[in-house]
Amino acid sequence: MTPSYKSEELSIVYGPTDQPLWEKTLATLIREQAQRFGSKPAVIVPWQNATLSYNDLLQRGLLIARSILAAGIKHGDCVGILAGNCYEYLEVVLGAGYIGCPTVVLNNTYTSKELQSALSRTSCKLLFITPNLKNRDLTGHVQSALHATETTNDPSELQIVTFGQPPSVLRSPLVQSYSSFIYSTPLTSEELASIDRESARVQPNDVINLQFTSGTTGAPKAAMLTHRNITNNARHVGARLALSPSSTICSPPPLFHCFGLVMGFLASLAHGATLVLPSETFDARAALAAVVTHACTVLLGVPTMLLAALDCAPSAAVRQRRLVVLAAGSVVPVALARRLEREMGVRRVVVAYGMTETSPVSFMGDARGERGVVAGSLGRVMPHTGAKVVGVGDGRVVRRGERGELWTSGYGVMRGYWGDEGATGGVMKADADGRVWMRTGDECVIDGEGLCYITGRIKDLIIRGGENISPVEIEERLLAHPMISEVSVVGIRDERFGEVVGCFLRSVRPELGTGELGTTQGAAVGVLDW
Repeated sequence: MTPSYKSEELSIVYGPTDQPLWEKTLATLIREQAQRFGSKPAVIVPWQNATLSYNDLLQRGLLIARSILAAGIKHGDCVGILAGNCYEYLEVVLGAGYIGCPTVVLNNTYTSKELQSALSRTSCKLLFITPNLKNRDLTGHVQSALHATETTNDPSELQIVTFGQPPSVLRSPLVQSYSSFIYSTPLTSEELASIDRESARVQPNDVINLQFTSGTTGAPKAAMLTHRNITNNARHVGARLALSPSSTICSPPPLFHCFGLVMGFLASLAHGATLVLPSETFDARAALAAVVTHACTVLLGVPTMLLAALDCAPSAAVRQRRLVVLAAGSVVPVALARRLEREMGVRRVVVAYGMTETSPVSFMGDARGERGVVAGSLGRVMPHTGAKVVGVGDGRVVRRGERGELWTSGYGVMRGYWGDEGATGGVMKADADGRVWMRTGDECVIDGEGLCYITGRIKDLIIRGGENISPVEIEERLLAHPMISEVSVVGIRDERFGEVVGCFLRSVRPELGTGELGTTQGAAVGVLDW
């Protein structure tokens, strides 16, 4: 749903700046929060039967920092991690961050070839990896990385640490278990002094995180995010969610995405809340169980996760939680928001919009404010952030209510793509005042109230007989049908029109066999007639 309102005012908005940005590193933040919250639970991981306090996070992060330094890893060296949502993941991010080592968060669906490419492109010196991810054996991934390391002239180039004991086939002086790597003997005064010296070198504008992303288009690139980028974005996301020390956040999204790492873990950390990681990889039933068991107040999820939760027929105990849901990661249909309110008893659906390259959130609703998602909006621009809608092809800012490409600016814009100045220059553009803008590749509208509405992807527009058609608008319309739970609209080549509209549909009714409406003639005809 997009607004019909138009005005002569230009489509450029800026967020509030009354609260100054933080100029602190992640190490400073965790030290402050540990001092303030001490033994309060910071992270609960039911599937590992583990609870870590704020003090635990600080101390175990220091143990990791010590071990990384002892392994000969230095300030600026990259540390990779491929694992599910576990407490060790958080310890590695904190420990590496203490001493200025960027953490390369690796997609846990990578093939061994993709893993090797990512490690090579970022020159990782140390890899933390799980040999088994739920029901998936990753031993071959470790073997591949080990083989590549052992066949180089410098066999110490990459060291490997496995969560759990490494399988016997991985016996090598370059491979050790996490428990042996972290060796939990008390930190000596000399070791603490060494960590403090390294930590003092780390600045807020130093890179702390490399996240692989396809950006607006093309092959994956590693976005460089700084301490300043992600600590401030986490703080602002938490503020829009009205997080407090009494909040408990159920966070199923993977930690290798900004959604799980920044909007989940760091937002919780920044506000003294408690984070729950319900399962190693996404499990809708485990997430709903965690909501009840741990009295969660907030649930995070991308639309497909939230649909899966609805498919589990949430219990009365879940409905009684009156959750706030933070939805992001793709367009959030109005129909989904209404189902969450109706079937799960959700008190408020808050939508966030952004991209990895902007740390990630640039527009977001407010848990205490207007119910923007019901009207289809993304909410308002975030603090210390600018946004404008630019005409495709001419680069000029369009008027309110007109479509164009969304560009954003501010503290959240990444440092750039690791080792790829060409790709960086293609998406980051400085204006006449020197302000750097990030091209999102998303088509949008900003209305007279400053609310943003995504109307499609610039590259995804379907051109049918010269008419520009937005897949998002058709998807929104189809999702209003009571028999449709998911939809994807694509362009199909056509001799007469150039392109025509194609739809992939999934039914809400499991009795339709595979669940694909297109495989059930009667259902498909019903949708076409509608």
